[in-house]
Order: sequence, then C-alpha cells, then structure tokens
Amino acid sequence: MRTKPMRAVLSALGIAIGIAAVVAVIGIPASSAKALSDQLATLGTNLLRAEPGQTFGGQDAKLPKTAVGMAKRIGPVTSASGIGKTGKSVRRNDHVDENETSGLGVFAATPDLLDVLGGHVRDGRFVDSSPFPAVVLGSVAATRLGITGTGGQVWIDGQWFTVVGILDPMPLAPEIERSVLVGWETATERLAFDGHPSTVYVRAKDTAVEAVRNVLGPTLNPQQPNEVRVARPSDALAAKQLTETAYSGLFLGLGGVALLVGGVGVANTMVISVLERRREIGLRRALGATRRQVRGQFLAESVLLSGLGGLVGVLIGVAVTAGYSASQNWPAEIPLPAVLGGVAISMLVGAIAGAYPAMRAARLSPTEALA
Repeated sequence: MRTKPMRAVLSALGIAIGIAAVVAVIGIPASSAKALSDQLATLGTNLLRAEPGQTFGGQDAKLPKTAVGMAKRIGPVTSASGIGKTGKSVRRNDHVDENETSGLGVFAATPDLLDVLGGHVRDGRFVDSSPFPAVVLGSVAATRLGITGTGGQVWIDGQWFTVVGILDPMPLAPEIERSVLVGWETATERLAFDGHPSTVYVRAKDTAVEAVRNVLGPTLNPQQPNEVRVARPSDALAAKQLTETAYSGLFLGLGGVALLVGGVGVANTMVISVLERRREIGLRRALGATRRQVRGQFLAESVLLSGLGGLVGVLIGVAVTAGYSASQNWPAEIPLPAVLGGVAISMLVGAIAGAYPAMRAARLSPTEALA
C-alpha cells in the first residue's frame, strides 16, 4: 500500500463514498427526527383543531358562534380559541389590483389565540379587543406583502389598517403564517364578519387528548356533529417525518450500491496485485511461507484497505450530517451504531472482496510463481 499509494487511495475511495453515503443517510433523518421531537416537546402534542366540514347536501357547513365557548366547557380542555374567515382580501396599498390576493386570507382573531397555539410575536404586539383598525401579520404574510416591521398600513375592503405586529413561524398552525389577523370586534364592525369561527383550536390535558377529540365534534355542533372535522396538527408533522424517512430508505439503497461498487473495486485491485506479485509470492513460498500465511497476507491487505476507506467514509458522513444539520438549524444526531457499523461493514466488504484473490495467491506453487 505504501509503494503504490495512488492505487490504494483510489481503491479505498469507492468504499469511502459508500460508507459516507450510508452514514449521512442515517444521520440526517436522525437529526431531523431529533429536531421534530424537540419541536413537538416545545409546542406540545395536545393541540386539536376543529373545522367545519360539509352538509349532507354537499354545501360548506358552519360552526356555531358559540363553538369556542362550548369547547372551553369540556372538562379536560385547558384552553380554547378560534379564528373566523372574513372573506376579505388584503393588498399592500389601494393601487394594487383587487384580484391580487397573494394567497393570503383575512381572519378575525381573539386576543388569547397565541396562548393556545404557543405562538410568539416577533415584532410589535398581538390584536386586542379595541375597535381600532389594526392587523397582525403571519410570518409568510409579512414577507409576501413586503412588510418588515410595524407601523405600516395595508388595504382591506376599501379601508386602511395599521400593522401592529408580525408573528414568528408557527409549525402547528401553518395557516396562521399565511394570514392577516384582525381583532374579533374590529372584524365584526368594519369587515361585516358574521361571527362564525372557521377554525377552533383546543388545548387538552395530555392524558385526555383522544377523549377530547372524540367528543369535540358533538360538543361544538350538537345538532350536526358530522359537519365538524377534528384534526391533531402534530400528526401532520409526524406524517411529514415519515415521508422523509421513506425517502431516506431510497438513498440508503443508493449508498449500498456505492458500497458494492467500492467492494468490486477493492476486489479488482487485489486480483491485479496477485498477478503483479507472482514472483514475490513464489519467493516467499520457496523460503518456507505456508499457503495460510500467503492467504493471510493478501486478506489482511484487503481488509486494511477497506477499513481505512470506511474510516474516511465515516468522517465524511459525519461532516456532511453536521453541516446539513447546521444549515437547517437542527441538532446534529449521529447514531453510534452507524459510526461503528460503517467501519465494521467496510472491513467485512474488504474481507469478502479479498477472499478470492487471497485464495488464488495461496494456490500458486513456488515453481509456477517463479517461472
């Protein structure tokens, strides 16, 4: 390996790439899962969301005006709030085409909404019960409207509304990120809001989430409980993580293919090494080396070559995982079995790849090798 370092490096490179791919494919989803776990631990998995479904006639249903109050009466419910769809659109100013909505909705909101959702105001304050024309923008809404701070104004239904707050991202309620929130009373007086909530958010005790989920529909709308859809936002995040895990399985297969190619490369290198070193093999056999010793020499070289490639691959895989996790603001999670297994697998591949060349070298007789 020292006399022909370039060939050794190129042979080990295939193993290194395969192991790096395997380690990164295991490490990156593990980091994503850890980030999701930390996020859910912060946001909580006890949030439920209720929305109106459809009537038997296929029409859009409505939640009763008393829906939020009824939700708070459920024993294990710790807090509840809601938003209401006003049907109005928002524009940056009165010169923008009225059909240009930027994909944003205008919703009525109560002051306790952020407490229920676990949200935070990035700049300014949240809506209150005052009748003044003020709005709070979700993080995506602020970006699309080109607003970076409070004090500006937006145009809603022929009226100017002052931006008093901008929210941080809200993973459990992404619809809020794309919303412009107006106080409940303000929306009723200025935007002809009918008072029916379009979404009710409920926080329940951790031990009673499923029980609350089962009774939430009949409680919010006793006359038509089938017209209420109840969802658990944390389930959507978990489903997203499951999808990412499925994709990681595909890349894990590609890493295995790269490892297989690397093993073939090592085997090819060892076969060539046996052909090139026939005289050396013959001389060693003539000086008394047994077949077992010759076989062990070539097998050890193959395992060492693959082991070094695996070690380099592990280091590359760890570096890729740490770099990608840092770019996504995730905690880097490197499973120890992936690190140890990467080196072990590479050595196993080396043993398998070097078995045939080692046996071929051991079968050479001294006279044949020296001829």
